[in-house]
Amino acid sequence: MTAVARPRRPVISLHDVWKTYGMGEARVHALRDVSVRIDRGDYVAVMGPSGSGKTTFMNIVSCMDAPTRGRYILEGYDVTDLEERDLAEIRNHLIGLVFQSFNLLPRLSALENVELPLVYAGVARKLRRSMALDALEAVGLSSRVRHRPTELSGGQQQRVAIARAIVGNPPLVLADEPTGNLATAQADEVLDIFSSLNADGRTVVVITHEPAVGERAKRIVRFSDGRIVDDRRVAARVGPPPVPRPRSEVASLPARLGGARA
Repeated sequence: MTAVARPRRPVISLHDVWKTYGMGEARVHALRDVSVRIDRGDYVAVMGPSGSGKTTFMNIVSCMDAPTRGRYILEGYDVTDLEERDLAEIRNHLIGLVFQSFNLLPRLSALENVELPLVYAGVARKLRRSMALDALEAVGLSSRVRHRPTELSGGQQQRVAIARAIVGNPPLVLADEPTGNLATAQADEVLDIFSSLNADGRTVVVITHEPAVGERAKRIVRFSDGRIVDDRRVAARVGPPPVPRPRSEVASLPARLGGARA
């Protein structure tokens, strides 16, 4: 008897999702009929100009907000209508979040910041210390574990934030403009870490408006006016992410628009 292949379960699956704010004539459709699937091991850049819907998409995917209508299934769980307590549990176990502003607690060391999700998850102290040290080693910060955020560069702070995101081994790493506050060299170091994580099989989704960030991904999803207007694969889902070009070769948005700026 021939074996039948089991269908691959997506990490992210949105079905006909809308997000509407306000009522009556003041209604604003931040997302309009969005359907998208992201499978395990993919590296996706979500791009678009300000007001395009990418931030609203990020808020829904991160379980910080809920759709007005439609369904959102995360790692096989329908999270569309969960209570906030359950959503917090989902965020802590299934999503590793990385923010533009790092969101580190200034009075805690790098090690203690990375341990925080494990504290909330009830992991025993000895084990969480070991897991946090491993995560910091993975981002190249073994020599900075006792340093507080004010003693670290911006790039190092973002690497601590990435370590915190991956310490519980979530199936999804979700980053919102992760290089927005970094100099070019620091940004490249952070993007190298995302590429390495993805090469090891982690699913990475990055929200960005920067072409140099988007070109690192295997797939680019573009938003405009609350809709997905382009969904393009640039590298196979299974395998390493694309090798970055020198930044001088990556066209900026003003260059692609002929220098025009609104």
